[in-house]
Amino acid sequence: MSETTFYLIVYAWIAMAIFIFPVVIRIVAPYGRHTTRKWGAMIDNRIGWILMELPALLVFAGFYLLGSGTRPLITWVFFGIWILHYVNRTLIFPFRLHTTGKKMPLAIVFMAIGFNFVNGFINGYYLGTLATEAQYPVSYLFDLRFIGGITVFFFGMFINWQSDHILIHLRKPGETGYVIPRKGFFQLVSCPNHFGEIIEWFGFALMTWCSPALAFAIWTLVNLMPRALHHHKWYKETFTDYPAERKALLPFIL
Repeated sequence: MSETTFYLIVYAWIAMAIFIFPVVIRIVAPYGRHTTRKWGAMIDNRIGWILMELPALLVFAGFYLLGSGTRPLITWVFFGIWILHYVNRTLIFPFRLHTTGKKMPLAIVFMAIGFNFVNGFINGYYLGTLATEAQYPVSYLFDLRFIGGITVFFFGMFINWQSDHILIHLRKPGETGYVIPRKGFFQLVSCPNHFGEIIEWFGFALMTWCSPALAFAIWTLVNLMPRALHHHKWYKETFTDYPAERKALLPFIL
């Protein structure tokens, strides 16, 4: 594949995210608390989660490790950070869930597989084939983009992992039903897990300073912002005592 063709794919992917945002913000993703059988065949949610996250792990790793580029030392840092996130999301997080018997639409799984395949491909291919020593010399470790980006990334990861932990342990033993989360960043927003993940990937985009990572960050925002808004609306409609000052996704703003 020529470099020109690759970047056309990346820019088209960004344009698609911008174009589709007004559509997806109106659609309530049918899984979790919004699960519905109207979307067709269902699959165990733990299996579905693993299947839909796996391409982001394997496709990215494959295109990076098998790429024809020189793979400068700094790109191995980017590789390790990506793999750290997706090993957790794919192979650890699903088995921490207390969701025995719950299901999700197979259609959602297939859409997520496509989404993760493209993002895994463009980032893995770029870092494994197109990235050069001139772009990422060892001195890049001291570049403000790298320092700022990796700081933002791990701050987002902390918020994301802490919020997941709070949600997983929200109910007391034997308790069923939904409960209002009140710890950590849940004091500020309804979906800090989504907020943290968005921060992560914009940090990654800053750290790598490349259009494929920016494309992924934009798609993460387009994918998670509607979900956070729908969750927030659901919380407010379900709980009469839901904190009025709490925002949906961005503290004090949205």
